[in-house]
Amino acid sequence: MKVALVLFDWFAHGGLQRDCRRIGESLHDKGAQVDVICMNCEGDMPAGMLLVQAKNASGNSVSARKQFLMFLERHLAQHDYDAVIGFNRLPYLDYYFAADTCFAWKATRERNFFYRWTPRSQQYLAFEKAVFGQDSNTDLFMLSPMQKNEYLACYPQSQSRMVDLPPGIARDRMAPEDAGQIRHEFRGEFAIGANELILLQVGTGYPVKGVDRSIRALASLPESIRHRTRLLLLGNDRQGRYAGLASRLGVADRISILSGRDDLPRFYQGADICLQPSQKESAGMVILEAIVAGLPVLATATCGYAFHVEQADAGVVLPAPFSQQSMNAALLEMLQGAERPRWRANGIAYGRAGNFYDMPALVAQMIVSGSRVEEDGD
Repeated sequence: MKVALVLFDWFAHGGLQRDCRRIGESLHDKGAQVDVICMNCEGDMPAGMLLVQAKNASGNSVSARKQFLMFLERHLAQHDYDAVIGFNRLPYLDYYFAADTCFAWKATRERNFFYRWTPRSQQYLAFEKAVFGQDSNTDLFMLSPMQKNEYLACYPQSQSRMVDLPPGIARDRMAPEDAGQIRHEFRGEFAIGANELILLQVGTGYPVKGVDRSIRALASLPESIRHRTRLLLLGNDRQGRYAGLASRLGVADRISILSGRDDLPRFYQGADICLQPSQKESAGMVILEAIVAGLPVLATATCGYAFHVEQADAGVVLPAPFSQQSMNAALLEMLQGAERPRWRANGIAYGRAGNFYDMPALVAQMIVSGSRVEEDGD
């Protein structure tokens, strides 16, 4: 079997890219030949996956995406793929892994009238219609109820093509037996004092992830707590605006910005609270990873996986619409209160009781078999 995985950007530590890699690896394990077709690439391909990079498209502009689509059309016509799986919305897909929230919902309900008529919006709307519109035959892998409901509000005819996926986090995110030793070694490596409190935020795309919200919440803490609280920010993006904000608010010395890393489980054990105050996310895999690791979470309700925080009773979910004042108060209460040990225990138990780990193998099996029986649980 020959399979194409299609996405705009390939790099090492993005959530979408991680899902793409793990599904590709599962397909390879089942004997499929896996090609990764992308516009921009940073880093190496995993073993068993072949890079196919568009020659005439780069960057992230309307023109670049148009050129990439033309390249994709030509490439697919020249190669006999049994299945084409997209991780961004594009024409010509057999399957779409819905890593993004509904663009039509945002354009018509969350932005002004003129927003939807910009060239960028028109392109995204056309791409999305090619996947979700009534003339499409693309099967749709959905990640969360919130995301699914927004797509159905804009594309009601797509429901019969939707497959609800379970989460697919790596099992090494679960709290290990030697979690205490890992925490001790981690905090020693980063020169973290015994009384220091560590806030952890993970993710690329700082504006969407709400990094400014985290910085403001840190700065709002009373001096007695702020001077022993640090924010570790993991993920790649332009840092200038956020470094400037931290400097203006007087907390630059309390923030460490690190590149994406492969040893994320150590950070989950070394930190005290995971922040995920995103503007909006289809899922927010970091939320569930932190929960099963035993790290209490402060998240916004606009994250698709925020409901896991409430189901596990493993932290606090901020209601929509977002209020910085509410986040500031919630963070202070989480740091001052006595709930963190209970939230940790609840999260670890939640991770051991639920099946949050098999999504990549499930998707690969559906693609290899060509069957969607699993969506109904048969």
